[in-house]
Amino acid sequence: MNGAAALVIVGAGPRGTGLVERIAANAPELYEGHRLDIHLVDPHPPGGGRIWRHDQSPLLWMNSMAEDVTMFTDDTVQQQGPVRPGPALHAWAADVREGRVTLDAEPGLLAEIRELGGQSFPSRRLQSAYLGWVYEQAVTGLPPGITVHEHRGYAVRVTGPRGGRQRVWLQGRDEPLTADLVVLTIGHLDAEPAPEHVELARFADKHGLVHLPPDFTADSDLSALPAGEPVIVRGFGLAFIDLMVLLTEGRGGRYEDGAYIPSGKEPVLHVGSRRGVPYHSKIGYGWQGERPPLPRFLGPDLTEELLDRPEPPDFRRDVWPLVAKELGYAHYHRLFTVHTERTAVDWAVFEEKYAAAGPDSPELRALVSAAVPEPADRLDLEALDHPLDGVRYPSYDALQDGLRGYITADLARRHDPARSEDLAVFLGLLSVHAELIRLGDVGQWWHSFFSYLASGPPGPRLHQLLALSRAGVVRFLGAGTTVEADEERGVFRAGSATVPGEWIEARALVEARLPDPSLERTRSPLLRALHEDGAAATPTGLLAVDPEDGRILDREGRPHPRRFALGPHTTARASGAFTRPRTGGPAFRQNDATARTALVFLRDLFCGDGRGDRLSA
Repeated sequence: MNGAAALVIVGAGPRGTGLVERIAANAPELYEGHRLDIHLVDPHPPGGGRIWRHDQSPLLWMNSMAEDVTMFTDDTVQQQGPVRPGPALHAWAADVREGRVTLDAEPGLLAEIRELGGQSFPSRRLQSAYLGWVYEQAVTGLPPGITVHEHRGYAVRVTGPRGGRQRVWLQGRDEPLTADLVVLTIGHLDAEPAPEHVELARFADKHGLVHLPPDFTADSDLSALPAGEPVIVRGFGLAFIDLMVLLTEGRGGRYEDGAYIPSGKEPVLHVGSRRGVPYHSKIGYGWQGERPPLPRFLGPDLTEELLDRPEPPDFRRDVWPLVAKELGYAHYHRLFTVHTERTAVDWAVFEEKYAAAGPDSPELRALVSAAVPEPADRLDLEALDHPLDGVRYPSYDALQDGLRGYITADLARRHDPARSEDLAVFLGLLSVHAELIRLGDVGQWWHSFFSYLASGPPGPRLHQLLALSRAGVVRFLGAGTTVEADEERGVFRAGSATVPGEWIEARALVEARLPDPSLERTRSPLLRALHEDGAAATPTGLLAVDPEDGRILDREGRPHPRRFALGPHTTARASGAFTRPRTGGPAFRQNDATARTALVFLRDLFCGDGRGDRLSA
C-alpha cells in the first residue's frame, strides 16, 4: 500500500463518534496493517457536537433515563462487525464515582455524577461528558496506522468525480481536504423559514412584534420575550419543554413542595398545537418478565415484499394497518400474559384469531371487544393520536382545569406497572421503526406520532408543567391551534377548536419545534450543493441514501461509491437520539455497515487489486 487512505467525516457529534467506534471495531479484521487518515470536521468539540455540547444551560435535561442511553453495541444488534461492549451512561457515571474513569469536570457536573442513578434524567452537559469520553475511547481503540485529525470548522462543499478522489471544502480555507471517501454525519440542521414564517416575520417587523421561527431552543435568543407579557407558543413537544425551562427556572424561578415560585421575570406562555396536549410522559418503571415476540406482523420478509412492489407503498394505505396490528399485538401480548384478570379468553385462543384477522377489520375489532371487557384496556391508536377530538370547553379557564386533569392522569398511568402494556407498545414502536427505516421516507406524520408516544418528556418535567399552569405562567390553548396576524390591531391572535370563538392576543409568537430536515430549505451549503450536483431528495426533502450502508443516491437511484450520509437529514433516519441497551439499535447497524463498506473499499482500492476501482465505476 502506497501512502495513507483518507476518510473525511463531516460531523463530530454522536453519529460521527459512533462511526469512528465502528471503524475501530472492524479495522482489525478488514484493514489490518494499512494506513488511514480520518479527518473529522465540526465547529464543535467531538463527541457531543452541537446539540450535546457542554456549552449550554445546566437546566436542560435529556429526555431519557441514564440507564436507557448507550453508545456501545451488544449482541442484540444485527451487524456483521464485532461487539465492543461498553458502559451505558449510568454505568459510566458509576465508573467515574468509583475512580475507574478519570474525568476533569467542574464541581457542579461532578456533583450531578455523584447523585446519578439509573432512572435519573441527566443534564445534557453530563451527556456531553459521556460522549466526549466515548469519542476518546474510540480514537484510543483505533489500530496502529489509523490516525484522527480534528478540524474545527464548517464543511461547505464536496466536489470530485464518482470514480476519483473527493475534495471537501472548509469555510475560510483556501485548500480543500482531499478524501478517498466522505461520510456526512451532520445531525440536525438549521433551515430557511417556510413561506408562512417569512410572512409572519414581515408582519412582526412591520408592527414591532417578536416572531421566533423553528429553531433549537438552546440556541434561540429568548431575551426579546418580556416579563409578564403574553407569548403565543405553537408546538407542545420537547422544544416547548426546553422553552418552558429556560423562561422560568432560567429566569430565576424555583419549585417548592410542588408549587412554582415565580421570579417576576417570566412571560406568560399560551401553548397549543395540533393535538393540544404535551407528548406522553416517559414511562417511569422498568420491564419485568417475558417480552413480546417482535416483530410479528411487520418483519423483514414483509418489508421486502413492500419494497419489491412496482410502485412505492403508500404509508397510510399499505403500511399503517400493519404497524397498527403490530402495536396491538405487543399491547395484547402483555395484557393477556401478565394482566390476565382484565381479559376474558386464553391468550392462545386470542392470538390465533388475532393473527388470522385482517388489520383494522371488523373481525379484529369484534375479537378485541369480546376478549377485553374494559374499553380502557383496549389499544385505540386513533384516540391516542387525537385525545381532544370532539372535546369542547366553554372557556379557556375551564380548559386549564381539564388539561391539568389529563396530564395528571397520563403521569399516573405512565408510572404504574399495572399498565405495563404501555411499555410493551413502546417496544413495538421500536420494532416497527427498525423496519420502517428500510422503506425510506415514510413521511413526517409517523415520526411525529412515534415521538409523541415514545419520546416524551421526563415525568418530573410534566409535574413542573402542572405547577406552572397552577401558577398562571403557562396557559393551554387547546387542539387545532391556529394563529392569525391581525393587521388592524397589530398583534398575533391564537385560537383553537377546543374553545371555539375565543382568541388570545400577544405581541410575541414562538414556533416551538425543530426545523424540518429539508434539502430544499436547509441552511447547510454542503447539502444544498450536493442536491444541486445530483443527489436525490424525497418529496419531503430528505437526502436519499442506501438503507443498508448509507451511500448517497443520485436521481437515477445509483449509490455514490465515495459519498455516504447518516442521520436525521437522510431517508435512513433512526428513532430518537440514542439507543437503549439491548434493543437492537438500527443506528448501530447502519454505523457498522457504513464502516465495513468504507474499510473494504479503501483496502481494495489501495491494495491495488482493482476491486475498489470497479466499485467506483
